[in-house]
Amino acid sequence: MGFFDKIKQGLSKTAASISGVFTGFSEIDDDFYDELEESLILADLGMDTTMKAMDGLRAKVREGRLKSTDEARTALREVLTDMLRVGDSTLDLSTKPSVVLVIGVNGVGKTTTIGKLAHQLKADGKKVLLCAADTFRAAAADQLEIWAGRAGVDIIRQDEGADPASVVYDAIAAAKARSVDVILCDTAGRLHNKQNLMNELGKISRILDRELPDASKEVLLVLDGTTGQNGLLQAKQFQEIAGVTGMALTKLDGTAKGGIVVAVADALQIPVKFVGVGEQMDDLMAFDPAAFAEALV
Repeated sequence: MGFFDKIKQGLSKTAASISGVFTGFSEIDDDFYDELEESLILADLGMDTTMKAMDGLRAKVREGRLKSTDEARTALREVLTDMLRVGDSTLDLSTKPSVVLVIGVNGVGKTTTIGKLAHQLKADGKKVLLCAADTFRAAAADQLEIWAGRAGVDIIRQDEGADPASVVYDAIAAAKARSVDVILCDTAGRLHNKQNLMNELGKISRILDRELPDASKEVLLVLDGTTGQNGLLQAKQFQEIAGVTGMALTKLDGTAKGGIVVAVADALQIPVKFVGVGEQMDDLMAFDPAAFAEALV
């Protein structure tokens, strides 16, 4: 099953609600716009993103002299696709080693995302090393070690409570010695204690800059697609702390409304690089803006 089919299946409830607006009206009028606006807000786009999308739709309707709601549906897909096309949606892994620092609050699916990504990269022929730098949460390294086993890749870890930066340092040394292509680094998700998290990520960044000054570095923020507008708040805070370069949206498999993807990409101008659409190893998929917009509308 490809990206479009998986996303369409996951967003079926939201898509049915939005689609009902287009099928319920035969012409484009104020009532149609009001209903559509409400359905987009309920789909987790949020007020600001919805207003921007509606303004874009109205402009296309005027410029194209569109009459039917079917034409408006196509126009809305184009508007949402443009809003989702921000930055490069692929990971920059152009150096050896490259580093992907994976961040996000506890419970969003960081460890699972790392495991699935490791599986993908290994299948692409890359030598991958996992770094268990979440030493704060009990059993975090144990969980990551299970995923390392499933993906068939190496892992560097220390005991619970160790300095995360020292684990990163060990991982860099191991990566150099083993000719690793990509280091995937797990981190703690203590957003409620922002100063500690900022200090921790800052220290990790300094180690990376010192030991791998020329390496490609990605900061991948994992967000739970079911958290709605709270996901946007998390993204804003992590962007301030860590300088996010891309996002992975998880749990878009039936319970998520989906609009948060548009809201975060548009508000922060950060590209979505992956979406998680299930529990299987291959259920982390590269993001396709046009296919996502079509599945949503």
